[in-house]
Amino acid sequence: MDTPPSESVQVQAKVQVVHEHPHKTPPIIGYFPSGFDPVKSSSDGPGSTGFQLYRNRNLTKRLQLVVSPAGSPVEFVGTSYSGEAAAGHRAMYALGVFDKEAQTLKVVPVAANKIFRLDPKIKGLEDREPASSTMEDLTPQQKVAQTTAIWGTKKEIEKAKKKLALKQDEEPDSQRNLDVKMKNVVVNKKALESTESHVSRNIPPYDASATTPQEAYVLDKIILKGEWDYLEDIYNILHLGEADFSAYPTFIRNRIQRLKKIKDESEKKKLSCIFSYINHLIKFKDQHSMDGVSSAKGHKIPNILRHRFSTMFAVTESKRLPDEKINLLVSYILVLTLFSDEFRTDYTDIAKDLRMTLIPIRQFYEHLGCKFTRQNNTSYATLPVPLTFPGLRQRKRKR
Repeated sequence: MDTPPSESVQVQAKVQVVHEHPHKTPPIIGYFPSGFDPVKSSSDGPGSTGFQLYRNRNLTKRLQLVVSPAGSPVEFVGTSYSGEAAAGHRAMYALGVFDKEAQTLKVVPVAANKIFRLDPKIKGLEDREPASSTMEDLTPQQKVAQTTAIWGTKKEIEKAKKKLALKQDEEPDSQRNLDVKMKNVVVNKKALESTESHVSRNIPPYDASATTPQEAYVLDKIILKGEWDYLEDIYNILHLGEADFSAYPTFIRNRIQRLKKIKDESEKKKLSCIFSYINHLIKFKDQHSMDGVSSAKGHKIPNILRHRFSTMFAVTESKRLPDEKINLLVSYILVLTLFSDEFRTDYTDIAKDLRMTLIPIRQFYEHLGCKFTRQNNTSYATLPVPLTFPGLRQRKRKR
């Protein structure tokens, strides 16, 4: 007859927490990810495998455990300050020792509060943590830098790296090396002029040497690659039975029928995404202005776009946009209207969406390099190439 399995017995034990002693090393726990067993792999018994513990004299929590199998060129090394142990964690490790006879449970802290990962290393190729650290030979500034690199927060480490880089740039050797390198640098004057002009003109990225209107303003730098997936709302609505575009700006609503007639799905999707980007830009402007905040109250802008808009247009703590950033935002919208209308756009409806009169809108288009044509009493903004811009007006200095 089989003996029934024994039931678990409840034990009342006295728990004793042993605190870490500054002059005593607590238990060290490690594991071998390679599967090495120091007992089974030893041919002469457990005593033939050596264990050494190294501690930094100045930074006493820096520990290094080395397991050396007898007669093997490989040793297993684990540290408390590098590799897996350097990863952040919030757990507190402890070792419990239960004494059945005394009915006591001792909870002992683990050395350095780390589980040592013992990885195989070739003997003689790895530096060990010496008992007497070379930090004794370091200057006070070097000691602070090394301590920050080991125990500092992420912000402190980045700050120290920038400070070190600035200090290195000021050294004479660095300056001489920089002079030698700069002699071999070919300066792209056209690109430099384009960049300076872009900053001073406060307009979207452009290519002054472009030979077609499609290349004049760089669409891939206006709508970034990772943003297109968040602009499919209009394209998806088009496939619904009863599409409702009443919440969209007038500029977009007036072009929905033309959008529906496009047979090429890829072209239809691209134009839909451009419309969606225009919509988000207009709503973002309204959300940060006094006269349009109510119309954009319920509009949700994808986080990826909101973060970029807030950075690009410098939203202040008062959530008001600076005047020069409003002008930049309007320029982005108007460039996209040119893409939408194949670079011949009637700007009367976008002026209403932006709550502006036709004269300032026309000035914005001129600032972007546009010219104007008139047909059937309607004025159109066109984009001739190569781009030519009106002269920049310089502010007169106050005497």
